Amino acid sequence: MGNELHELSAAAQVAGLRARDFSARELTAHYLERIAKYDEGLGAFVSVSADLAMAEAAAIDESWGDGALRGLPLGIKDLFPTAGVRTTFGSAALADTVPETDGWATGLLRRAGAVLVGKTNTPEFGSTCYTPNDVTAQPSVTPYDVTRYASGSSGGAATAVAAGLLPVAHASDGAGSIRTPAATCHLVGVKPSLGLITPAVPAGSFFPTSIEGPIARTVEDAALLLDVMAQPWPGDLHGWRPDRQFIEAIKRPPRPLKIAVWTETGLDGITQHPETVRAVERTALLLQELGHEVREVQIPARWDDSVRSAMRTHFGYLVNLVVETIVPADRAHLLTPYTQFLNGVGAGLSGADVLTAQSSMVRFAGAFLSAFADVDIALTPVTSAPPVPIGHFEADGIEAVIDRMLEWSVHTPWANLTGQPAVALPSHLDPDGLPYGVQLVGRPRHDLELLALAAQLEGAALWDDVHPPCWSQ
Repeated sequence: MGNELHELSAAAQVAGLRARDFSARELTAHYLERIAKYDEGLGAFVSVSADLAMAEAAAIDESWGDGALRGLPLGIKDLFPTAGVRTTFGSAALADTVPETDGWATGLLRRAGAVLVGKTNTPEFGSTCYTPNDVTAQPSVTPYDVTRYASGSSGGAATAVAAGLLPVAHASDGAGSIRTPAATCHLVGVKPSLGLITPAVPAGSFFPTSIEGPIARTVEDAALLLDVMAQPWPGDLHGWRPDRQFIEAIKRPPRPLKIAVWTETGLDGITQHPETVRAVERTALLLQELGHEVREVQIPARWDDSVRSAMRTHFGYLVNLVVETIVPADRAHLLTPYTQFLNGVGAGLSGADVLTAQSSMVRFAGAFLSAFADVDIALTPVTSAPPVPIGHFEADGIEAVIDRMLEWSVHTPWANLTGQPAVALPSHLDPDGLPYGVQLVGRPRHDLELLALAAQLEGAALWDDVHPPCWSQ
């Protein structure tokens, strides 16, 4: 069975481990072999902890326990601390960093018995929606077309799961960083509501936008990770818990829901690619067939100059905070040109600049929240276009990167600003074999309902389980 182990879902692998159909060592070795064979051309991993993984797997085989993920191989995004395992934050300036402790959610996953096989690729400090850095040889690419980015900042996680190098992956999302990689790799990606999962380090703002979550091949696999990660630290200012497990919630279809649909980008001069519109239209039709009320609406708010400027300020502030906090001054020259650009933006800001930007983002977010007064779910594209070729975002120079990223990932950041739960689901492949996805956004803290809807769509065959060429090789 060894050659087919990666074809099993993560949930099926957990069940197989519990039944002792195969050992944790056998499963871990299978994934390590696939990583060794394929990762050089995919850029999924920053570090592979093969010896540690096999030792952890052996310990699990020798002393069986009840952890929810016991024996399941897992990758952790390289922005998050892992005790005893190199964590670079995607930066050459921190290439030799080995934390002494795990991040909060990372620790939950490891204590649940997950076997850490490595750290997945990410851009420096997670600041871009693609994954170039000076630590790895190449950015993460979608295994459906290795000349195109797998997006980011969780690009390595998505690449690994889509290529069968991991059964499921830990990821994070600050402006779409789970959802856009999931869309480029024909996967399920979940950004939870604010507070469901405690951040690894204290937020650098009272207006937090980033949260950890899963990238998976199935909704059930995503729920498996969410049930482990959704245990907020008691001191988390925004922490909360759902009233039941995700695994249980997805077993029952949701009540009939009111669903608003739009495909407008809200950005002047940027229109939707026809295949992204097709993805939304076929999903809307299926939702209607499932008994939900679906209606097309106008986008609640547009990306005007003040909002775009505010986002630039926000990212400059956050990157500057990270650089000033964790990068040694004598290693700052190793930062990438884009990080140095954002750091310069942040260094020139006043406190008033930051608060003014946050106020603008709050107004923008409020327009989207108000749209949920009589709506349960919003359905939109994930991206404005298919996965883009390597070099696309840098084509007009460093200062234009943030604008080109927004043009492509325009549909995702608002859900980070509102703190709402959002899920990216696969839709279809176009005639060139490129994947397209759709985004569903729920009411704040209605994560269980959102996942139940995602599972219903999966059960109704919204997407086919179509794998990239390396899957069966």
